[in-house]
Amino acid sequence: MTNSATLLKPLDASLLRILEQEAQTRKSQNLLKYYRPYTKQKEFHHQLVRERLLMAGNQLGKTVAGAYEMAFHLTGLYPDWWQGHRFTKEIAAWAGSVSTLATRDTVQRLVCGRPGKLGTGAVPKALITDSKSALGTPDLLDHIKVTHVSGEESTLAFKSYEQGREKWQGETLDLVWFDEEPDQDIYSEGLTRTNATGGITYMTFTPLLGMSEVVRRFLMEKSPGTGVTTMTIDDAEHYTPEQRTAIIASYPAHEREARTRGIPSLGSGRIFPIEESLITIEPFDIPAHWVQICGIDFGWDHPSAATRLAWDRDDDVIYVTSAHRQKEQRPLLFASTVKPWGDWLPWAWPHDGLQHDKGSGEALADQYKAQGLKMLPDKATHAPKDSDKEGTGGNGVEAGVLEMLDRMQTGRWKVFSHLSDWFEEFRMYHRKDGKIVKEMDDLLSSSRYAMMMKRFAITKPAKQRTASNAPRSWMG
Repeated sequence: MTNSATLLKPLDASLLRILEQEAQTRKSQNLLKYYRPYTKQKEFHHQLVRERLLMAGNQLGKTVAGAYEMAFHLTGLYPDWWQGHRFTKEIAAWAGSVSTLATRDTVQRLVCGRPGKLGTGAVPKALITDSKSALGTPDLLDHIKVTHVSGEESTLAFKSYEQGREKWQGETLDLVWFDEEPDQDIYSEGLTRTNATGGITYMTFTPLLGMSEVVRRFLMEKSPGTGVTTMTIDDAEHYTPEQRTAIIASYPAHEREARTRGIPSLGSGRIFPIEESLITIEPFDIPAHWVQICGIDFGWDHPSAATRLAWDRDDDVIYVTSAHRQKEQRPLLFASTVKPWGDWLPWAWPHDGLQHDKGSGEALADQYKAQGLKMLPDKATHAPKDSDKEGTGGNGVEAGVLEMLDRMQTGRWKVFSHLSDWFEEFRMYHRKDGKIVKEMDDLLSSSRYAMMMKRFAITKPAKQRTASNAPRSWMG
């Protein structure tokens, strides 16, 4: 009996290894079943718009998300957690990247598997019914056919941007995926392919090309039917804090935010080339002895914007504590939104506040004053020199921008971390041909006006600070 038991042990171990290998093989040929997206990946999948962008740093899972979404659409095998777009029938789709090699080594590999191992990517092996090799590049596929739950076959063809615009023309498609950022003409052609079907396009890339036309479409123009998901290294759940620190430190400073936070790298064109972390601070209660002031930028075709600043005069540090931006809103409505910040607060305003509204004939600054905002008597100007008369300091944009930059560089400009709209403008603010681009700068402008007029900032009246019905908050 002892001899028999002894003989069985190696056999049992060998059988166990075989069973484990078979289980691993089955899993590798049906990876779609095991895909569990991170929170930001799921947010991207669930956006119900025609054009989507997942803008993320390097190695954070953006291409993986793109590959698995493609597999869901090709097969119709949507998981229970899926809340995004669904195709109820077979689809025709394209996917591509910068070059044929990038398409083969990244897009094709994640969708189909490595060369010679078809079916070990996001699309299950059992559902790939056909594949055709492309000419010119070893191991590159021209297309695959995939069984859809409807019983018909979906088709996915592989493309590259280096093939030129002509190769992105002619077909009618349900879905196009761009991995890495395409030129505008390539993107337009891919989008056009989905017009007749009402299909969708999505992009997954790290924004290393700066303020390109494609990036502008999503971040600045915010064209109807578009949506953006930004994924930072903090959203990549597979990294430890120590790994994140090491990865961030490994990138050159001028590429760090693009490669780790998915923020477009604007190079020399960026007006505030400052790491976000250096100006970001968690909200806190404003000390009673600090002075405060608000700034407003009037708008209609572009948003009206307001910011609230607190100034620690002892250390000469300015804190942006509140921000609001709203397009196509009349003074009555906009004022009612920001007035709760405090009816005691002084408001700085630009020179166009002297312009008269064509409808009412009343100056813009006076309209806001009529709604209860404490508008300063005169437009925003820099502090006068020495004994010069008030209002002689000028209102030059460059001088204001340079002061803001100097404060950021020296730790004397901080922004409360929850003010996402303010940070959005901060990232996009740039020059073209040496000139400041006057787009998406409304909150930055209102901040600049308030900073210029900080000499008129005041402390919160003691009566309001001690009122029993006044709630304590970080808003002061």
